Amino acid sequence: MALTLDIITIGVPQVAAARAFYASTFSAEATGTDDGHTAGLDLHGTGQLDLRQIEALATDSATTPATSGFRGYVLSSIVTRPAEVKALLDAAAEHGATVVKPAKKEFFGEFAAVYRAPDGAVWKLAAATKKDKDPVPDPPKPTETAVFLGVAEPKASKVFYEALGMRVDRDYGDKFIDFTIADGVCRLGLLPHKALAKDAGVDDQGDGFSALVLTHTATSRTEIDNLVATATSAGAHITTPPTETPQGTYTAHFTTPDNHHWKLTTAR
Repeated sequence: MALTLDIITIGVPQVAAARAFYASTFSAEATGTDDGHTAGLDLHGTGQLDLRQIEALATDSATTPATSGFRGYVLSSIVTRPAEVKALLDAAAEHGATVVKPAKKEFFGEFAAVYRAPDGAVWKLAAATKKDKDPVPDPPKPTETAVFLGVAEPKASKVFYEALGMRVDRDYGDKFIDFTIADGVCRLGLLPHKALAKDAGVDDQGDGFSALVLTHTATSRTEIDNLVATATSAGAHITTPPTETPQGTYTAHFTTPDNHHWKLTTAR
């Protein structure tokens, strides 16, 4: 039993508009999840992005949809070359994103850029290498998709996620921690809230619903029951206990001690 980040769900004002933006920016294909309230996109095998109407997502998470300012997370798409960062940033801007930080070499040598999507989500684009040695693929495809959460103390949050079976990859104490990933899932990282906002180039003030839900797809009801029990013992707040849904799935919701929202569900 180990928690994995299988689906990133963003709450958006208009699902169709958000789907058009992300499909165009990432050249992403639909997953088949599209019921008018939710649309799913495959991020080239690096995880799944779901777009859900924000009021519906808040209802699912047993909270209110009001949100303002920095939402406490940054999404990230990692590509191979700096030119791919530029290409993805240009595509995002062309389809309505606001450039927060232009594509350039950062202080510690990372080549990166940041934009704010039309739905309000902040995205960081980063290159795994520093030079353009080969032609840029068309379209650029991410080698990894990640979500970085702003937390009070990364070391304390690490203990929570380790209790749920996640294994640490890089550990820099209360500066930065992330977890190992498997093929087809997203990476999870932890930074202090203010440091995360500073790295993204945005103000760290914000309030209300994050409009972000992280989903683990379980293999059985028993797995969900066990994860719920473990999460509760580790300090989570169960917002929706394990329940059979009208769609035939077995689902639960909880918030972490840092108030980030998770969903546990069985596949249909």
